[in-house]
Amino acid sequence: MKIRYFCRHCQNQVGELDAKKVDVSQLGFDLLNDEDQQQMVHMTTSGNMDIRTICDSCKESLDEHPHYHELDFFIH
Repeated sequence: MKIRYFCRHCQNQVGELDAKKVDVSQLGFDLLNDEDQQQMVHMTTSGNMDIRTICDSCKESLDEHPHYHELDFFIH
């Protein structure tokens, strides 16, 4: 199984881990409440885990333009 991280704003892949080499329990997903888990963690039909996060570029855009938080998507 692969654990793949995608930016929730620009949809770019941020990173990827091989679950055979990573202890999934150490990644802190169990610390998320149910709502956050539903929004951020998705199992794919191919058995991978996709995580919605934020990339550095989108984080910088949000920091520079706080009103972007009101938008589901923004172009940067």
